[in-house]
Amino acid sequence: MEKKVQSSALLGAAFLMATSAIGPGFLTQTTVFTQQMLASFGFVILISILLDIGAQLNIWRVIVASELRAQDLANMLLPGLGYLLTILILIGGLAFNIGNIAGCGLGLQVLTGLDVATGAAISCVVALAIFWVKEAGKLMDNFAKFLGFIMIGLTIYVVVSSHPPYGEALVKTFIPEKINAMSIITLVGGTVGGYISFAGAHRLIDANVKGVAAVPQASRSSVTAILLASTMRILLFLAALGVVVKGVSIDPSNPPASIFRIAAGDLGYRIFGVIMWSAAITSVVGSAYTSVSFLRTLHSTMEKNYRFLITGFIVFSTCFFLFIGKPVKVLIMVGTLNGFILPIALTVILIAATKHKLVNHYKHPKWMSVIGWMVVAAMLFVGVKSFL
Repeated sequence: MEKKVQSSALLGAAFLMATSAIGPGFLTQTTVFTQQMLASFGFVILISILLDIGAQLNIWRVIVASELRAQDLANMLLPGLGYLLTILILIGGLAFNIGNIAGCGLGLQVLTGLDVATGAAISCVVALAIFWVKEAGKLMDNFAKFLGFIMIGLTIYVVVSSHPPYGEALVKTFIPEKINAMSIITLVGGTVGGYISFAGAHRLIDANVKGVAAVPQASRSSVTAILLASTMRILLFLAALGVVVKGVSIDPSNPPASIFRIAAGDLGYRIFGVIMWSAAITSVVGSAYTSVSFLRTLHSTMEKNYRFLITGFIVFSTCFFLFIGKPVKVLIMVGTLNGFILPIALTVILIAATKHKLVNHYKHPKWMSVIGWMVVAAMLFVGVKSFL
């Protein structure tokens, strides 16, 4: 029974991380880059997958081996560093959660005709219900898995309907005509940046899947998470490619919705509604859970009342959207901040991996550390460049 519970937690953590990554921004990002780069965008996806795996393998393995959440590990390395990391995660998670709530409203509007504000409020109640049931962790795992499969299944239908040039996509994935470095960093940041870096690893700690003996399982779970998110990315890429190569004009105000409608008509548009809502609500759940997990160990009161903190996090995000409107400026400002969170967090993890007492004498593979430092360098380079 214990092995069955552990397997469920490992798969649940993988889906939580993957579905946290697949949000409204993920859908739009993939569509826009496919428009710009056509089949060569496959190469960008391939490189980003390798970088994503490198980042997540390092983070999941070290956190699980240490049996500590990232903020506690950071504070043990350098007093106060964990608090800084917590502030960055909370600001980034809150800002993007506002966008996720907006995405929920848009998805329900497409499906039911309700106005976006009403759809956002209903989705807020759904998200809160998940955290207030008795078996919240188990429900969250199952919710992420169910909607993850729904998203992938429906997107496959749209891919088949759009008739993409599979051969060209395959060739240019390995021999691209053009390479956009900024798009690689954007994909890496969007898939494993900010709170998403820790969504799965912190879920494993909470599910008591931890210790040096659990590192191999954590490794498999982290790779599964990236492959799940990347499968959705590849399917969206193929669906968009099938439309854009035909020279059809796409609505710039909502590129992914336009792709689905052109590829599969009104049914495709309804499918987009399901995928948008599923992507957004799972990102709301993942963002709230992971962001609040950074507060839980800072004080015993927060640990006891973490469900109230999650409730406040989700309600504030919803109210901000309902009363202030679409937070475009906030999302743009904090988007840059989230780009810096991954290199900071990964640096903490890589240094912690060298402190054997902190990680219970776990020996971290050198090749994995090298890949981790490469990701840090790449993210910092582009991040600094964006300010110049």
